Amino acid sequence: MSRNNKIMLTIMVLLGVAIFGYSIKDIKLSLLVSEFFSINYWWLLVAFLCICVYLVVEAIVTKVLVSDRVKNFTFKDALRVPLVEQLFNGITPFSSGGQPGQLFVMMQTGIDGGRASSALLMKFVVYQAMIVVNFFISLLIGFHYVATKLQLLALFVVFGFLIHFFVIVGLLMVMYWPGFTKKISMFLIQPARWFMKDEKYYSMRGSLSSQIDHLYQESVRIARKPKLLLKIAGLTFIQLAFYYVIPYFIMLSLGYSSANIVMVTSLHIMIVMIISLFPIPGGSGGAEFSFESLFSSYITSDTKLVLAMLLWRLLTYYFGMAAGVVALMVKPDKVEDNENNEQS
Repeated sequence: MSRNNKIMLTIMVLLGVAIFGYSIKDIKLSLLVSEFFSINYWWLLVAFLCICVYLVVEAIVTKVLVSDRVKNFTFKDALRVPLVEQLFNGITPFSSGGQPGQLFVMMQTGIDGGRASSALLMKFVVYQAMIVVNFFISLLIGFHYVATKLQLLALFVVFGFLIHFFVIVGLLMVMYWPGFTKKISMFLIQPARWFMKDEKYYSMRGSLSSQIDHLYQESVRIARKPKLLLKIAGLTFIQLAFYYVIPYFIMLSLGYSSANIVMVTSLHIMIVMIISLFPIPGGSGGAEFSFESLFSSYITSDTKLVLAMLLWRLLTYYFGMAAGVVALMVKPDKVEDNENNEQS
């Protein structure tokens, strides 16, 4: 872990402490402590197990994709991939560090960089597709509630949906119309030539063209294996389901047994979509505001609302980063990845 990454990790932890401190400025600390010790810890344990299952299922997806071509890739190393992803997603704007972080730990095991990139690209495509599917369902269920209660957040929800939708459209274009996609991409990056040297600009063009070709070739390979694709999509849908239901179990732990699991899950899906719009790593500030805004009608006690928000952030954000730090320290197993080992 580089010095800059350590600094960013420290900053994000301190920022989280500051946001929490601001959240409890009008709440008696003694009351907050009292509420914490009255929690039903069994339901909180279920919420914790949900985030663990979320990470384990992503590790299974990674192993399925990699083992399709590299037979001796261990589950231990597959588990390191989502954990490190959580860490670098959490300390970089727009979660931009997650993909390079995953690539780094996969290459540590000896997997060829191109092959690792192919697996990660396909995992990303399926993940984005399942996010859009889940989000569309949540819009049908909970958007009326958000639009009625909080019109500003409703705009963020719609904007977030459109961004993810166009990401999927762009990826599908790469997968099925690579020539047309290249032409559009080259046209869109032309303004960059005004701000960089010709050598760097043409290097960027070449890299972009190569990535498009790479994703297209991988999509063709995966398309020949529909069972594999369906398996990955099904696992990813299950993975996201466990993540999205976490606030429901937190509410049960706080005594809100009448909470509607469908509505609570739908609201959480919207919160996750809103978070993705904030450039600050982890959506810090925006995440807490969105959670309190959307769940204030369900959790009427200010103390319990802040406690629910804190528990939610600890489970869905800080736990993943802490686990990622540990995963980076784990020594990877080595595989022998070469053209002779490839099974296509």
